[in-house]
Amino acid sequence: MLLMDRITIEPGKRGGKPCIRGMRIIVYDVLEYLASGMSFEEILEDFPCIQKDDILACLSFAANREKIELCAS
Repeated sequence: MLLMDRITIEPGKRGGKPCIRGMRIIVYDVLEYLASGMSFEEILEDFPCIQKDDILACLSFAANREKIELCAS
């Protein structure tokens, strides 16, 4: 499974926001946890349903979004 395959967008789930593997955990929340200083280990402990590759996929998703925004400018 590619990292980006871990991020799903479903119109009826969480308002169509990007989620981790169809769960209700959104990319934005994971990025906020990281930005607040939580470590990968702390996030994985608090959310046992996600995996390290899910967190990496969130970072990859954010980086790709940023790249798209920069190219569109």
